[in-house]
Amino acid sequence: MAPPVRTWQKSRGPFSRLWKALFYSLDGLSAALRHEDAFRVELVLALILVPIALHAPTTGVGKALMVASVLLVLIVELINSAIESVTDRISLEDHVLAKRAKDMGSAAVMLALLNVPMVWLLVLVP
Repeated sequence: MAPPVRTWQKSRGPFSRLWKALFYSLDGLSAALRHEDAFRVELVLALILVPIALHAPTTGVGKALMVASVLLVLIVELINSAIESVTDRISLEDHVLAKRAKDMGSAAVMLALLNVPMVWLLVLVP
């Protein structure tokens, strides 16, 4: 049986698909804000760190690296939350593979978080 086609995939033109995909993405951000404590905390940190990065005494490339390192945390957190949601949707029972998937997602977030101070130090410390 073929998987169901989302309504935006049936639309006629590429701009219509992009427009509808934008709203699915906004729904995802909204869900993360409503249901994910870690995402909210990381978003607050991003709202603090991004302006600091933009005003840092460094080149445009340095600022871009600093901002990108912060945004990477949010991106990885969204992916981790998606993995956790799908895993919980399949089963709430303890299973070695479910634990592995969730632990790997958590490890990815941890590495993204560790990346932020490393990038900032490399950019800001001569």
